Amino acid sequence: MGMWVPAVGMIGLALVIGATLVLMGPVGKALAEWIRGWSKTDEHWMAMKAAKHGVVLGGEAQRVLAEVDDLKRRLAEAEERLDFTERLLAKDRDAQRLAPPG
Repeated sequence: MGMWVPAVGMIGLALVIGATLVLMGPVGKALAEWIRGWSKTDEHWMAMKAAKHGVVLGGEAQRVLAEVDDLKRRLAEAEERLDFTERLLAKDRDAQRLAPPG
Protein backbone atom coordinates (compact mmCIF):
# COMPACT_ATOMS: atom_id res chain seq x y z
CA MET A 1 0.00 0.00 0.00
CA GLY A 2 2.84 2.40 0.81
CA MET A 3 4.27 1.90 -2.69
CA TRP A 4 1.32 3.70 -4.29
CA VAL A 5 1.70 6.95 -2.36
CA PRO A 6 4.65 8.34 -4.39
CA ALA A 7 3.01 7.32 -7.68
CA VAL A 8 -0.27 9.02 -6.76
CA GLY A 9 1.64 12.11 -5.62
CA MET A 10 3.57 12.29 -8.90
CA ILE A 11 0.40 11.86 -10.94
CA GLY A 12 -1.30 14.60 -8.93
CA LEU A 13 1.66 16.93 -9.40
CA ALA A 14 1.74 16.23 -13.14
CA LEU A 15 -1.98 16.98 -13.40
CA VAL A 16 -1.62 20.29 -11.55
CA ILE A 17 1.34 21.36 -13.69
CA GLY A 18 -0.41 20.29 -16.89
CA ALA A 19 -3.63 22.12 -15.97
CA THR A 20 -1.63 25.25 -15.14
CA LEU A 21 0.15 25.20 -18.48
CA VAL A 22 -3.07 24.62 -20.43
CA LEU A 23 -4.97 27.36 -18.58
CA MET A 24 -2.17 29.88 -19.13
CA GLY A 25 -2.43 29.46 -22.90
CA PRO A 26 -5.16 30.15 -25.46
CA VAL A 27 -7.52 27.67 -23.81
CA GLY A 28 -7.35 29.66 -20.56
CA LYS A 29 -7.98 32.92 -22.41
CA ALA A 30 -10.99 31.43 -24.19
CA LEU A 31 -12.33 30.14 -20.89
CA ALA A 32 -11.88 33.58 -19.32
CA GLU A 33 -13.79 35.22 -22.20
CA TRP A 34 -16.58 32.67 -21.81
CA ILE A 35 -16.84 33.41 -18.09
CA ARG A 36 -16.84 37.17 -18.77
CA GLY A 37 -19.84 36.60 -21.03
CA TRP A 38 -21.82 35.40 -18.04
CA SER A 39 -22.06 38.97 -16.72
CA LYS A 40 -23.91 40.00 -19.90
CA THR A 41 -26.36 37.17 -19.35
CA ASP A 42 -26.83 38.28 -15.75
CA GLU A 43 -27.50 41.87 -16.86
CA HIS A 44 -30.17 40.73 -19.30
CA TRP A 45 -31.70 38.43 -16.70
CA MET A 46 -31.85 41.24 -14.12
CA ALA A 47 -33.39 43.63 -16.67
CA MET A 48 -36.08 41.06 -17.54
CA LYS A 49 -36.72 40.41 -13.84
CA ALA A 50 -37.02 44.16 -13.18
CA ALA A 51 -39.39 44.60 -16.15
CA LYS A 52 -41.51 41.74 -14.82
CA HIS A 53 -41.97 43.71 -11.58
CA GLY A 54 -42.77 46.91 -13.44
CA VAL A 55 -39.36 48.58 -13.04
CA VAL A 56 -38.08 49.99 -16.30
CA LEU A 57 -34.72 51.64 -16.62
CA GLY A 58 -35.03 55.26 -17.65
CA GLY A 59 -33.33 56.83 -20.63
CA GLU A 60 -30.50 58.21 -18.52
CA ALA A 61 -29.72 54.79 -17.04
CA GLN A 62 -29.81 53.22 -20.51
CA ARG A 63 -27.41 55.88 -21.79
CA VAL A 64 -25.00 55.29 -18.91
CA LEU A 65 -25.14 51.51 -19.44
CA ALA A 66 -24.45 51.98 -23.16
CA GLU A 67 -21.50 54.24 -22.34
CA VAL A 68 -20.12 51.68 -19.86
CA ASP A 69 -20.44 48.94 -22.50
CA ASP A 70 -18.59 51.16 -24.99
CA LEU A 71 -15.83 51.81 -22.44
CA LYS A 72 -15.51 48.08 -21.72
CA ARG A 73 -15.16 47.39 -25.44
CA ARG A 74 -12.53 50.13 -25.85
CA LEU A 75 -10.59 48.86 -22.81
CA ALA A 76 -10.58 45.32 -24.24
CA GLU A 77 -9.20 46.66 -27.54
CA ALA A 78 -6.50 48.61 -25.70
CA GLU A 79 -5.54 45.48 -23.73
CA GLU A 80 -5.24 43.49 -26.96
CA ARG A 81 -3.01 46.18 -28.47
CA LEU A 82 -0.87 46.27 -25.34
CA ASP A 83 -0.47 42.48 -25.40
CA PHE A 84 0.53 42.63 -29.07
CA THR A 85 3.07 45.39 -28.38
CA GLU A 86 4.54 43.48 -25.45
CA ARG A 87 4.95 40.40 -27.63
CA LEU A 88 6.70 42.44 -30.33
CA LEU A 89 9.06 44.03 -27.82
CA ALA A 90 9.83 40.66 -26.25
CA LYS A 91 10.54 39.15 -29.67
CA ASP A 92 12.88 42.05 -30.51
CA ARG A 93 14.71 41.65 -27.18
CA ASP A 94 15.11 37.92 -27.77
CA ALA A 95 16.55 38.55 -31.23
CA GLN A 96 19.05 41.07 -29.83
CA ARG A 97 20.03 38.74 -27.00
CA LEU A 98 20.56 35.79 -29.36
CA ALA A 99 22.40 37.79 -32.05
CA PRO A 100 26.12 37.02 -32.32
CA PRO A 101 28.35 39.79 -30.99
CA GLY A 102 29.75 41.79 -33.77
